[in-house]
Amino acid sequence: MSRRDSPAKSKKSPSPPPLDSIACGDATQVIAAWPDEFIDTVITSPPYFQQRDYAGDDQIGLEKTPGEYIERLIALFAQVQRTLKASGSLWVVLGDKYVNGELLGMPWRFALAMKDAGWILRSDVIWQKPNAMPSSVKTRPTTDHEYVFFFSKSKEYYYDADAIREPHVTFSDKSQMKGGRRHFNQRGGTPEAGKNGGASNLHDGRWDQAFHPQGRNKRTVWSIPLSKFREAHFAVFPERLVETCLLATCPLEGIALDPFMGSGTVGVVARKLGRHYLGVDQSAEYCEMARRRLAKETERVLF
Repeated sequence: MSRRDSPAKSKKSPSPPPLDSIACGDATQVIAAWPDEFIDTVITSPPYFQQRDYAGDDQIGLEKTPGEYIERLIALFAQVQRTLKASGSLWVVLGDKYVNGELLGMPWRFALAMKDAGWILRSDVIWQKPNAMPSSVKTRPTTDHEYVFFFSKSKEYYYDADAIREPHVTFSDKSQMKGGRRHFNQRGGTPEAGKNGGASNLHDGRWDQAFHPQGRNKRTVWSIPLSKFREAHFAVFPERLVETCLLATCPLEGIALDPFMGSGTVGVVARKLGRHYLGVDQSAEYCEMARRRLAKETERVLF
């Protein structure tokens, strides 16, 4: 049989990177070499537009215009989307920026561009920071929040609502509802008078049984203080924030990715909660910092 007639060799698909590892390099290029559909969830915070120089070559965040910045993020998350399982999801924390006294609206520019690129925007969360830096500004309110956008790859995705439930407020000392527990077992005892008027089944309801025993569904305002890490010269992801995202969208032994690994908080929380992690960072200094931190945390968990 001639060479022309011989069957073509099948192209070998790329192998996934080793679990619980950090790759140093440009995230778009690194992830482009990975196989399709093996990541469960992605939790990350890209460098904000023109906020900080992370001392790397061609780093995301130092583009000249907001449009160029958004384009680079969309290109990166196209590779991320490819590596996500069909049941996978993405959490992105993103702050805004003022230029010449005008707010650029970068988080929503990004979110709308992601929708145009095929992502499903499931929720926008306000991360309220009770220990935010004070500001001397006198012409507008002081900013003490950032956005957390929750995207999914498809309409059917993994989400464990029970894992992140909050304590009930109704019938507690924090409730604003008049009457409190006197609504229990009473006909006409609907907590919000008039709201459900005409629905006899609700007015006959047992309100003490209508509430989920594990707590109420997670709300979209999360009050979580900023965190510090001794080796980092910047504010790091609060573990509580990562924990919420991870418990909701990554099953046990699943894989969580952070394309902007920084100090390694996503990896630390993943290992504490019985999940695996993959990280990428363009800064060799931060890669080594995260590896040292994760080595120490792993020792602590084992011993």
